[in-house]
Amino acid sequence: MKFLFLLSILVLIFFNTTSEAKMSKMSKDELKKKLTPEQYHVTQEEGTERAFHNKYWDNHEAGIYVDVVSGEPLFSSKDKYDSGTGWPSFSRPIKKESLINKKDNKLLGGERTEVRSSSGDSHLGHVFDDGPGPDKKRFCINSAALKFIPVTDLKKEGLEEYLDDFTEKALLSAGCFWGVQDLFRKLPGVVASEVGYSGGQDNTPTYEEVKTGKTNHAEAVFIRFDPSKITYEQILDYFFKLHDPTTVNQQGNDVGTQYRSNIFYYNETQRLVAQKVFEKVDISKKWKKPIVTQITAAKTFFSAEEYHQDYLVKHPNGYTCHFLRN
Repeated sequence: MKFLFLLSILVLIFFNTTSEAKMSKMSKDELKKKLTPEQYHVTQEEGTERAFHNKYWDNHEAGIYVDVVSGEPLFSSKDKYDSGTGWPSFSRPIKKESLINKKDNKLLGGERTEVRSSSGDSHLGHVFDDGPGPDKKRFCINSAALKFIPVTDLKKEGLEEYLDDFTEKALLSAGCFWGVQDLFRKLPGVVASEVGYSGGQDNTPTYEEVKTGKTNHAEAVFIRFDPSKITYEQILDYFFKLHDPTTVNQQGNDVGTQYRSNIFYYNETQRLVAQKVFEKVDISKKWKKPIVTQITAAKTFFSAEEYHQDYLVKHPNGYTCHFLRN
C-alpha cells in the first residue's frame, strides 16, 4: 500500500509538471509576434541562416548567449571561437543540461546531431566532433536562435551569477560614495559599480545609522572591472587621484569614520598590490602630507538604499567633493 501511495504521488507530480510545461510553451501565434521571421524559421522550423551573414558569427564582445525564445543561458563568449564556418561556434555549453541532442537524418549524405534548448525547445544548430578542447566538440549555432547579453547588462537581465566569470572586484572607500561611484563609472574597464556600506559591525546598516559614525561602516563603492582592459593596480592608481588620502576620516566638508580612505582587499594578491601602490604614492610626494589610507581585509558589503545608487546620474548637479588630480 505504501509503495502504491508513493507511486501515485510520483505520477501526479509527473503529469502536473508536464501540464505546466505545455501550458508555459508559447503558441505559434505568440512566437510569431515575439520573433522575427528568421528567428521563427530557425527555432521553430529547424531552418539555417546564411553563413557569414548573421548577427554573431564575428562577435567578440564578452557576455552570455541565451535562447532567444526562453532566455535560458546557453553559451559563454569565453567558449566561443572562430571555426571558419561563418556561424557562431562554441566548444561547450554553459551547462550540459541546457541542451538536448537529437539525431538528424534530414541532410543527404549522413546523420548529424541536432542541438535544441531544454527549456524553449528551440532548434539551435548542430554539434560536431571536430572542435577544440578536451571534448573536441564544435557547437555550430544559428545567431537567429540566440540573444547576446553583454557583461555590462548581466545584472540588469538577472544573470548576475555569471559576472564572476568575466570580472574581478574591488571595494574602496574615499569619502561620500556619490562622487567616488560617479568617477569610477566613467573609467574604461569598469563594468559595474554599486554604493553601500562596509568595514563595520552592524549587519543591517542603513544610511541614517551609518552617518552617525557609530557603526564604524565606511561609505564604500563595490566595483566590478574587466581585467583584460584594466588592472587592479590601475584601479588603485585612479583611486588615489580622485580623493585626498592624507586626511583622517574626512573628505572636504564630510567628517567622520564613514568617510575614511580605505582599500578593502579580497585576497593576498590584492593586499600586496594595495601596499605597493600605497608606498608608490606616498614616496612620490604628490601629496604634501603622509598617506593615511587604511588597507584592510574586505568584510561584507551591504548595498545602500536605491536613491543613493548612481546619485549623480539622477542628479547631475548634486553634491560632490571629488576631483581628479594628475
